[in-house]
Amino acid sequence: MRLALLGCGTVGSEVVRLLHTQSADLAARIGAPLEIVGIAVRRIGRDRGELPVDPAVFTTDPLDLVKRDDVDVVIECVGGIEPARGWLVEALRAGKSVVTANKALLAEDGGTLHDAAAEGGGDLYYEAAVAGAIPLLRPLRESLHGDRITRVTGIVNGTTNFILSAMDATGAGFAEALEEATDLGYAEADPTADVEGFDAAAKAAILASLAFHTRVGAADVHREGITEVTAADVISAKAMGCTIKLLCIAARGVAADGRETVGVRVHPAMIPLTHPLASVGDAFNAVFVEAEAAGQLMFYGRGAGGAPTASAVLGDVVAVSRNRLAGVRAASESAYADLPVRPMGEALTRYHISLDVTDRPGVLAAVAGVFARHDVSIATVRQGSGGGGVAGRGEDADLVIVTHVAPDAALAATVRALRGLDTVRSVASVLRVEGGA
Repeated sequence: MRLALLGCGTVGSEVVRLLHTQSADLAARIGAPLEIVGIAVRRIGRDRGELPVDPAVFTTDPLDLVKRDDVDVVIECVGGIEPARGWLVEALRAGKSVVTANKALLAEDGGTLHDAAAEGGGDLYYEAAVAGAIPLLRPLRESLHGDRITRVTGIVNGTTNFILSAMDATGAGFAEALEEATDLGYAEADPTADVEGFDAAAKAAILASLAFHTRVGAADVHREGITEVTAADVISAKAMGCTIKLLCIAARGVAADGRETVGVRVHPAMIPLTHPLASVGDAFNAVFVEAEAAGQLMFYGRGAGGAPTASAVLGDVVAVSRNRLAGVRAASESAYADLPVRPMGEALTRYHISLDVTDRPGVLAAVAGVFARHDVSIATVRQGSGGGGVAGRGEDADLVIVTHVAPDAALAATVRALRGLDTVRSVASVLRVEGGA
């Protein structure tokens, strides 16, 4: 089987090394040897260490490489939308199989890739696009095809999980935890994609598409990052027996008119320490799947890094190579359900709201009145330090309110109204509460 590799950075280089060190085993598993016939890079002369390949295979023309007749499988490790989309569409329409780790492209325009694969008759595999080496996408696409998945909840970004875990363990603020993550190599020099939730949103779109047989794009995902999470929020979560995680949540639901829908969101949330995801620390990923027949399943492991991602890439290479040798194609995209994506305002959730209020009689009544006018039920009221009532600071006081489940739109409207009360100096923080806390 002849392979073309697009990109030879952290992941691509590791793919080359694993192909070399495991060549005999891979050939035995597939029934034919694997050979890299071309590697497309930006600069041929760049130092990539000692790679076990002939330097003659390097090229700076990826489009020409994917068009070559002697290429069976294209492995894409470049990332981004363009020009990667054009290269992969060209390869797929020509009947070549494609293995990609490009979550951004799949979330932005996965439908175009699937259509091109159907047109050319090749396979499109992308296990490495979500959660690194964790075998997750193929179970959703194949193992659980006989079941009905109702909800997928996951920690799918290692950088943000490391930051929130550090804040929980040390009491550090966001900026200090981010600096530590950067020093240790968990965060990029520009961490925006991670800390603002873009990376997790792309992965959430891919997970929802597979779980609910519906094309879901990144634009369909409600997204919030972790930059507003404070050390005080972490302390408040601990007082509730919770921890804070950046969650991706994809769930079936029913609209007001009775139609089945799917909702997909990414945001920080408090979850109880008893929840399986609460103990997922450091830069690890985990995804919690709920299905009608199988019940609750959890997938856990390293979600990023050259070696784990390359492991997932090679798993896909073995699968598509076997298919080509057998003259068969894997099951095509399953998007038959075509469920409408419901807006975030219809999501049922709970809020944890921290208020700075004036310390005078009638404050609690005024605040409670706002919740009542928006049909939001209050579950608990306590002072910020974890006791009951209102904690006074001279003329100011801290008030923490946790709601019962309500539509997100009603909760958001409640928060807006609270900001308009003359007794509320500020809404210090708002976090959702998930997992039955």
